[in-house]
Amino acid sequence: MLKLKLMSNSLFRTKKISSILSEGGDDSHGGGGLKRVLTVRDLTFFGIAAILGAGSFSSLGGAVFNGGPGVIVLFIITAIACAFTAFCYSEFASRIPVAGSAYTYAYASFGELFAWIIGWALIMEYSIGNIYVAFSWSDYFTSFLSKIGLHVPHWLCTSYAEAKAAVANSGNPDDIDAWNNAPLLGSLRIILDLPALVINALITYLVYRGIKESRNFSNVMVMLKMAVVALVILVGGYFVFSNGLTVNWTPANEQGVHSFMPNGFSGVMAAVAGVFFAYIGFDAVSVLAEESKNPQRDLPKGMIYSLVICTVVYILLSLVLSGAVHYSKFSGVGDPLAFIFEKDNLNVGWMQFFVAIAAVVAMTSVLLVFQMGQPRIWMSMSRDGLLPPVFQKIHPKYKTPSFSTIVTGLVVGLPILFTDKTFVLDFTSIATLFAFVLVCGGVLLIPPKEKQPGKFHLPYINGQVIFPVIIFGAIALIVVFAKQYFPAMFNFDFSGNADYMQGKISFMDAATPNISLIIFWLMAIILAFAAFIKKYSLIPLMGLITCLYLLTGMTKSNWAWFLGWLAIGLVVYFLYGYKKSKLALGESTAPVTEQHDGSDYLKKFED
Repeated sequence: MLKLKLMSNSLFRTKKISSILSEGGDDSHGGGGLKRVLTVRDLTFFGIAAILGAGSFSSLGGAVFNGGPGVIVLFIITAIACAFTAFCYSEFASRIPVAGSAYTYAYASFGELFAWIIGWALIMEYSIGNIYVAFSWSDYFTSFLSKIGLHVPHWLCTSYAEAKAAVANSGNPDDIDAWNNAPLLGSLRIILDLPALVINALITYLVYRGIKESRNFSNVMVMLKMAVVALVILVGGYFVFSNGLTVNWTPANEQGVHSFMPNGFSGVMAAVAGVFFAYIGFDAVSVLAEESKNPQRDLPKGMIYSLVICTVVYILLSLVLSGAVHYSKFSGVGDPLAFIFEKDNLNVGWMQFFVAIAAVVAMTSVLLVFQMGQPRIWMSMSRDGLLPPVFQKIHPKYKTPSFSTIVTGLVVGLPILFTDKTFVLDFTSIATLFAFVLVCGGVLLIPPKEKQPGKFHLPYINGQVIFPVIIFGAIALIVVFAKQYFPAMFNFDFSGNADYMQGKISFMDAATPNISLIIFWLMAIILAFAAFIKKYSLIPLMGLITCLYLLTGMTKSNWAWFLGWLAIGLVVYFLYGYKKSKLALGESTAPVTEQHDGSDYLKKFED
């Protein structure tokens, strides 16, 4: 009975920061840890490498189609949410400079169960997200090969799922060709995205070999990528103004009304998954804590610098894209930066070639950063007993989490054979937003610390009055200036529902309330009262509320898949982690590769 009670209590038992710090690898102690070689510049470049990739070169087209030129408003909102979140990540990183990212931070604030949930959710950000990037890399790579006269058979550069869907829905002609001309193995068509599989294998090998090699490769990729993106902005911007295309910034919608947001704000919000996916990656910098020379100073700078740089780039790219071509033409466009320079648009053939090169470079650097992030999260979970000990194994020569890196390569590579880009995009964005919510909420729960030289310190702004004023002020403004907002949220207007007007269906059957928005406003009001009572800091409160708002843009199918994934994770946890957790059993959580007691490490990093 006592043992059962202890295990039950362990679900929400938090780890002390001093205990987490004692687990961090350090080269000065027997060489068993990870190599500390990364500087502020390296971390900033890693952040840019992760952020400026598949979002800008692929999902940006769909975002412009949904939101029109007004999609830059969503980029700004998302950037603000990410900025608040970056401050919260920085606060945790300055206190807990070890690998693990949001998983480790959740363990220190919410406890073991939430730590497992966030660790499981992060698999969707890093591993599942990399599947989308691998697909996009393949698209641009094969496009580049075709421009130089090399053509890969369609059945070797698309996924089975996409080809099958194209045939059923009269979709992409290339995918239909892949289905019709694929070789047969019995009755099974051999259709696979070979370039995506190959690049995943090569990146896995590079990450396995070491952080120093990965750093040098990433830095070169980022410099090349930024140079070509700058060229796209300059050349595209020149043609937008010289050809008088600025009228596209206020296009006419289907009703003939000219507007910056032709599909309304609801159309802008429909682009949440694509826009937020464009920002996924800045938090990956926090995973590299144990390989940073001065993590408590450099990690926050790396995250914030990369976020600011990429936000400016995204806003400029959105303006160039929506100005160069009417927003409605971006439907189904997977290579928007190359698309605007096609013959029927700006007609700049040489830029199409450069964009193809830039896209391949961009995708490669994103694959690299995400492929580095996932093994280090699994390593941290293994240290806590939530995964088998083999996941924390560090290669004696390369000083990398070797087994975890190989497993990550398999987790990314195998689904490439049977999934597609659309599913992966939605799946990844909702998981990352969920992680951000827990990080911002976690900062509210940890005790404040005194400001110390050489360490990042989250400024304390008392939200006791300011935050409730923001929330209730927003409600008041909506009631006055957008009177239909709340009735529409609860769907109280059934005048257009003929079945309801004729009495064929009941009030409950006719009502289709927006559950996400209702939960958001309830949470906002609860947080406002909590801020007033607890005097919570304003920055994490704003990070929490903005991330919660972005979650309202996710569809029901997004939520269904996400909750299903979490359910699978809980089954895995209770079958293994719940019983093996070192914290629950009262065991030491020191990693198997470390022989020292951590006292001198604590002296260096303890708050």
